[in-house]
Amino acid sequence: MQSHPAPQTASETPALPDTPTITIEAISPDLDCEAVEVAVTVPTFRRPQQILDTLASIAAQRTSRRFAIVVIENDAEGRQGVDAAAPRFLSGSLEGMVIIAHERGNCCAYNAGWQTALERFPNLKAIAVIDDDEIADPEWLERLCDAAANFGADIVGGPQVPVFAQSSHQQWADHPVFAPPYRVSGRVPGLFSSGNLLVSRSVLDAMERPFLDLKFNFMGGGDSDFLSRAAQRGFKLAWCAEAIVRETVPARRVEADWIRARSLRNGVISTLVEKKKRAGTPFANTKVLLKSLALLAASPLRGTIRLLRTGSPSVGLYPVYVAAGRVMAEFGYANEQYRQPEKN
Repeated sequence: MQSHPAPQTASETPALPDTPTITIEAISPDLDCEAVEVAVTVPTFRRPQQILDTLASIAAQRTSRRFAIVVIENDAEGRQGVDAAAPRFLSGSLEGMVIIAHERGNCCAYNAGWQTALERFPNLKAIAVIDDDEIADPEWLERLCDAAANFGADIVGGPQVPVFAQSSHQQWADHPVFAPPYRVSGRVPGLFSSGNLLVSRSVLDAMERPFLDLKFNFMGGGDSDFLSRAAQRGFKLAWCAEAIVRETVPARRVEADWIRARSLRNGVISTLVEKKKRAGTPFANTKVLLKSLALLAASPLRGTIRLLRTGSPSVGLYPVYVAAGRVMAEFGYANEQYRQPEKN
């Protein structure tokens, strides 16, 4: 195994081969790339304090697995994530690197991080993903890896437990926008988010690049599409309810217009992912449209049942908005919430 030379400045560090939009800003001085088993990738965008909190929770992981962190700055001009995180890596207090993905967008950031990890760590077994507004429980990484082994899974997801900025908003935790898709650990038919995820090397080696489709770059849903395509290829998915990250939810995200926009967006993503899944089969687009219309027709009843069960008008409206979003996608509607990060 070889050790790496002292870290260089960004201007001295060339872009990775064949990836001119990625530059390396900082590398921890004693990083042993050959020893790394798991790369924890952390995309960041204009959250300098939150990224430090996220990194502290990763550094505190209780595991014997050798891991390194890859922070992906997705604001090449502002560089708040680089400025906050790079000193921690250059000092050696964190093991890994900070890179810049110069092309803006959610998918670009993830693709840059995953590609860098594959190129830099030759003996990599898996990539874990956490967002820069999340805090990992101390056993998070170990539990994801154990679940992969115990369930024979190639990809493992875990819950993103909402932590609301205002305690009075805690009742929103069970809203479908925030609630986890599963409550019990085990093999599952589908996963939908990369905010808490472990992806094995075999999946990344097999999937086409770019890993996340750039059509979802500012909408979100590139992760859902990637996971759908991986399942179609026969890779096994699992859920680990014990591998918890805690996601900070600002007050903005419980306002009616944000919930409505996110619900419509979820419907749009559902249509786009299903169309890709059915691509090449007879009457694919017609089947997707008919399903969307059926869901729209049924949504008032489904919404009423949810309203009576929960007493929440917002929960009751959720299936209506999702169904509407599915139909609107047929007419080119795309709610790109990440285009205006200050409103997200």
